[in-house]
Amino acid sequence: MADNSYDAVIIGAGVIGAAIGYELARAGRKTLNVDMLPAAGYGSTSNSCAVIRTYYSTLDGTAMSFDGYHYWRDWRDYLQAPEGEILAEFIECGTMVMKTKVNDLLRKQIEHMATLGIDHEHWSNEQILERYPFYDLDSFAPAKSLDDPAFGEPTGGRVEGALFSSMGGYISDPQLSTRNLQHAAERAGGTFLFNSRVAEIPTSAGAVDGIVLTDGTAISAPVVINVAGPHSFKINALAGAEADMKISTRALRQEVTHLPAPDGVDYEGFATVVSDSDIAVYSRPETGGNILVGSEDPPCDAHVYVDPDDYDRNFTDQWTVQAQRYGQRFPTLGIPGSSKGCVDLYDVTEDWIPIYDRSSVDGFYMACGSSGNQFKNAPVAGKAMAELIAYCEAGNDHDARPLGYALAYVDHTIDMGTFSRLREINQDSSFSVLG
Repeated sequence: MADNSYDAVIIGAGVIGAAIGYELARAGRKTLNVDMLPAAGYGSTSNSCAVIRTYYSTLDGTAMSFDGYHYWRDWRDYLQAPEGEILAEFIECGTMVMKTKVNDLLRKQIEHMATLGIDHEHWSNEQILERYPFYDLDSFAPAKSLDDPAFGEPTGGRVEGALFSSMGGYISDPQLSTRNLQHAAERAGGTFLFNSRVAEIPTSAGAVDGIVLTDGTAISAPVVINVAGPHSFKINALAGAEADMKISTRALRQEVTHLPAPDGVDYEGFATVVSDSDIAVYSRPETGGNILVGSEDPPCDAHVYVDPDDYDRNFTDQWTVQAQRYGQRFPTLGIPGSSKGCVDLYDVTEDWIPIYDRSSVDGFYMACGSSGNQFKNAPVAGKAMAELIAYCEAGNDHDARPLGYALAYVDHTIDMGTFSRLREINQDSSFSVLG
């Protein structure tokens, strides 16, 4: 690189890092996204389930996701992409959330969706069975481990209907969506550097000076944003930014199970995204007739926090228990003898709500702790972070007077203090990937 001076350096080129790069470049800043991997979206983003949904436990989380839905719906317009560019597809199959005792029959989520005007319907068990005639709607909660003798035994009662929204689905290719953002950022003047790892984040007089790569290359910038995903806690440590943080991040190992639909079941043709806290898994259709199944992190399952540079990438009993839990709801589902799916990492905070904030180091910002539930919010996070950075760099005290970010598509202003590093643990959270 001939010129090693930038207005802003974004550490990370996953979906949120690329979105921040795009928004800062659109705002006229000279930007550089630096990533240790060979391509945009090549890290944990590539294994994201890429679910687009509007049900969260908090009003701000719900509003942010509803705003995000509109960007994905109008993806080409948002990117200002030329007609010939191949874009990731939003498969708008809708979302169905089971009403269970575990989620208090979705009282909070229904209230938030009604407040924000999000399309939703209340489905009876009979309506669920019209869509999913093979489902067993008995209750199996609370979730149990595979070695529990009562695993798979009904515990009395049935689920009590579901909340359906047409405003949801999934993105066909999360890595492609990130490359779409990269190309949009480059059209706006942004730059990307791959296969490059940050070794130092020098500071002077309490402010960031830029970054130094492992090969010794020094890159100067008055603004550095940590969007390093599961490596975020290591990047915060390099900057000395963790000193005042009440909320921290850790890398949590997760497995996603891929199962074949039974013969004769056109699962992809009718299935929605399903969240089912009674059996503690979520599911969605996958191209080619497969079913993708992930965990909703029940208390009986141990959380495995790891070093993101050294962890077991082999399948374990987590794969099996997720398959078996979904089999409780779908009794005719066959469980194959070989494991298919993915093993990757979440960047998790204590309350599973992200950090979108400045830090104690002037010019050093954080967009981390995405906790497996922020892919859908990437465009909104990009815009909010660009506005937050401009607010702070103009001399405003975000810690004392948090930015109010007015959403583009939703009549709601988010208090960005909700995502502060200095917040107390948010007791309204689901404390799971649901956010």
